[in-house]
Amino acid sequence: MNIKIRLVIMNFLQFAVWGSYLTSMGSYLVEIGQASHIGMYYAMQGIVSLFMPAVMGIIADRWIPAQRLLGLSHFLAALFMGMAGYYGMRHGADAEFSVLFTFYALSVAFYMPTLALANSVAYTSLDKAGLDTVSHFPPIRTFGTIGFICSMWAVDLLGLQDNYGQFFACALIGLVYAFYALTLPSCPVSKGGNGKSLAEAMGLRAFTLFRHKRMAVFFIFSMLLGVSLQITNGFANPYISSFGSIPEYAETFGVQHANILISLSQISETLCILLIPFFLKRFGIKYVMLIAMVAWVLRFGLFGAGDPGNGVWMFILSMIVYGVAFDFFNISGSLFVDKETDISIRSSAQGLFVIMTNGFGATVGTLGAQAVVNHFVDFNSSLPQVEAWKSAWYVFAAYALVVAVLFVLIFRDKHRPSAMGND
Repeated sequence: MNIKIRLVIMNFLQFAVWGSYLTSMGSYLVEIGQASHIGMYYAMQGIVSLFMPAVMGIIADRWIPAQRLLGLSHFLAALFMGMAGYYGMRHGADAEFSVLFTFYALSVAFYMPTLALANSVAYTSLDKAGLDTVSHFPPIRTFGTIGFICSMWAVDLLGLQDNYGQFFACALIGLVYAFYALTLPSCPVSKGGNGKSLAEAMGLRAFTLFRHKRMAVFFIFSMLLGVSLQITNGFANPYISSFGSIPEYAETFGVQHANILISLSQISETLCILLIPFFLKRFGIKYVMLIAMVAWVLRFGLFGAGDPGNGVWMFILSMIVYGVAFDFFNISGSLFVDKETDISIRSSAQGLFVIMTNGFGATVGTLGAQAVVNHFVDFNSSLPQVEAWKSAWYVFAAYALVVAVLFVLIFRDKHRPSAMGND
């Protein structure tokens, strides 16, 4: 089978696993009385990303081929997510936070490193085939977003977006992917010699990238921008669903099918991925990331201003700009790291990028977002909380704007149109 087709299937399954619960879990947690813990569930993805991607990256660089580690990680992630679903099914609204959260946490601990591992497998496979990663990877990655959308729609249309069934869907897809990963092209490991330092032997040289000012600043802003990554994933569905408490919005499509409405974000993401090669080569990483930051300001601001009725166009526009907000940062950043690092630390460097974005950034972002939401929204009140939700979205927009301004002032990039921003 053509290598690009094999990588297309890999990316489809990689993100179908995530899409089965990422945008709908918040509504499930509201249903079982754990609304105040939404931020903690999403922050757990960031907490495990502080160390698991680096550990798995080191293992993939040094001992176990990345494609085998990818399969093993997905198998374990599926096992624990299935256990979370079974516990939720057995206990319903009486499910205890400590037990459900533990199963979920163990699952995401093995899932989050696979984001970097899948990139490493793709980049290595494309290199082996003599294909340019900047030109060929974005279209392949597009099918990851398509997989995400398909699982979102399936969960919505099957009536699983506010119950434990989404965890079972995640586990099933994960098991399929675990076995498929074992069929992917082998990725080489770097056998260490006696003359190497301890840092080299452990695959920790990726952290020396912080010695270079431009890379250090890049990773710091990756962390600051990563704060925004999980906010809408955790709170968009509960927010849109909250309009159901207002009679004029209760029967609108957005309230009835919040997951499908939110999936417009991923559809936009699919299209925007195809713009990355042009923008990176033409404008460089600084302007591509700046565009992403401005898009995050619009993403949050439009969410606050819109509604599922006459203001639904603002929701839709917010979904459209998400594609730019996510892709121009996440995919471009991964490609930038790949081009700026030595092949011997490729998996470790990708792991470091995930640590800064989905680790430090997402952890601070989701816990901070929960604090903001808890400040404005009273989940115990019988009164509509829409206006309170709007205030929270405007706070998120203000944060993204501050980061964008600081980025313009601090980050330096001597871009050459044909060199993707390299000095």
